[in-house]
Amino acid sequence: MVFTKSKYIGRTFIQNAQDTRRKLVGLKLNPIKTSVKDKKIVLIDDSIVRGTTITKLIAVLKRAGAKEVHLRIASPAFMDVCYFGTDIDNKENLITNNRTIEEVRQIIGADSLEYLSLESLKEITKDCHISSLCNGCFSGKYPIEVPKEIRKNSFEEIKL
Repeated sequence: MVFTKSKYIGRTFIQNAQDTRRKLVGLKLNPIKTSVKDKKIVLIDDSIVRGTTITKLIAVLKRAGAKEVHLRIASPAFMDVCYFGTDIDNKENLITNNRTIEEVRQIIGADSLEYLSLESLKEITKDCHISSLCNGCFSGKYPIEVPKEIRKNSFEEIKL
């Protein structure tokens, strides 16, 4: 364990505004300095979408004295909008948009960064009895036709 988590701060990535996400991340997790100081740390996360949370966490760990922070992501890199569940309003808000993995690594401040490959994702899900696994946000190839444009918060704007 390298963090204590505030039970008063909920899911930061679902907040509507980037500024709000950034502030809440800073309040949500606090490093345990004795567990971090002079250590090489490997963080494992499910994904990186905008980079807000992981950038803050890496900076906090390094300020707490971590010698190195390496990041392993248990999904392929988000390369496109997700129309079926992940809160991505447009491609421009993805940290990977027009960037290499090395550029993303530099932005987030990690000493190394690796993602699960799309091929590995397909391999580990092949026996899940799913007729077709959507990987559109990772590949840009969707199982059905998707909108050309999507407006974030469009459902929140509907007057009832």
